[in-house]
Amino acid sequence: MKKASEYRQHAQECRNLAAAMDVPEQREQLLEMAQHWETLAADRAALVAKHPELALKGEREEEARHRR
Repeated sequence: MKKASEYRQHAQECRNLAAAMDVPEQREQLLEMAQHWETLAADRAALVAKHPELALKGEREEEARHRR
């Protein structure tokens, strides 16, 4: 299991790669992947908010900073 922040990092990496793509289909695939990573991040954040005992080390603090 990863932290929500790690999922968000994967999403950003996909967006960065998409920005460098010349082929529209490849760019679109990477943007779709980024959206999936963002969904995973949101799902993980919601899970940890509802069940704080499932948080990984430092995850609750990271989520608190992310919400600001």
